[in-house]
This record gives sequence, C-alpha cells and structure tokens, in this order.
Amino acid sequence: MNYSLRQILTVLARKGYLFYDKPYQANIIAIRSHNTTPNAFDDFFHLIYRDQKRSRHYEFTVTTDPGTYWLKNPCNVDGTAILVPGQYRDAYKIRKHKGQYDAVCQEKSVKVWRDANKDDVLDFGGKEYEGVFGINIHRSDPETESYSVDKWSAGCTVFKRVKDFNLFMRVCKKSAELHGNVFSYTLLTECDF
Repeated sequence: MNYSLRQILTVLARKGYLFYDKPYQANIIAIRSHNTTPNAFDDFFHLIYRDQKRSRHYEFTVTTDPGTYWLKNPCNVDGTAILVPGQYRDAYKIRKHKGQYDAVCQEKSVKVWRDANKDDVLDFGGKEYEGVFGINIHRSDPETESYSVDKWSAGCTVFKRVKDFNLFMRVCKKSAELHGNVFSYTLLTECDF
C-alpha cells in the first residue's frame, strides 16, 4: 500500500505528532498492517526528509511485529514485545545493534504489549509495559533480503531488504551529523488512514 505524504501529514496533524522540516532531519514513520499473522514483512516504513531542494519520501517494506520463533519462545517471562502505536520522541539514536552494526536503536522508554500465549497469532492490546526493551530499527539478511521474519524480530522494526536499510542509515547518519544523534519514531496503523 502506498501512502502519500499528504495522507501521512494529515494523520500526524490529527494526532498532534511532530513532523521535522529542517534540511535532512529524518522523519521515521512506520505503518502496521491489519494482518495478525506473524512472519510476514507486511508493514510499511516511511522515511521523509527535506534536502536542499525538495522533500524526499521513501516507502520500504518492513515488519513491526515479532516473528513466530519469538512468539513461541519468548525471551521475557511476561511474553514477547509488540510495540504500541504512538510517537516516541527523541527515544532513538544510532549505535550498534547487538554490538554488530550501526542501526537506529532504542535509548528511552517506549510502550509495548506482551504476547504470552505462545501461539502463532499476534495479540495486540492488553496491559502496556513501559521501558527500554531494545526495540530497535535494523535489517534482516545482511546480503540481500529475507522472505520470512522468523528470528529477525523479537519486537523490533526490521527491514526486508538490506539495500533499503542502507539508504535509511545513510540519511539517518546525515541527520545525526546536522541535528544530533537523536531520532523520534512514529508507529501508526492502517486504521489511522
């Protein structure tokens, strides 16, 4: 699904969310699909910024949900994390994901639901937990792309294609160079449109 810049700006304004307009200041926005079946890269990721001449808007394929492996084998006693939609202002920065490669990683509190029933259906809703859980924005396959989420996400936002992730990181590094190593992340749902 292609969402236009106008559609996204309308939703952000309606919700009272920030939108950055300084040159190269990255707006990081994901849109979670209605699908409750895990293991699919079925969500939409938007990178929006302005260069010296005009607005730039990229849409990439990601998952904002954990894969089946982590749903069935939670690494937290309360269940596997699923990020609650919202805008998490200044909650992210560039650092090493799992100490391995540069990614945009959680530094301040976000809200998650915990899916604890160990089945292969994503359970949105319920009690919200707030804290720093390592809900990062990173890539899947380091060489090409992945077709199944599996172990790539235990609640992170994960890019399907490494080339898309690399473009995202180039813009984020330019943004950090000009505006500081701090990013806001906005998660919307298809219901918002």
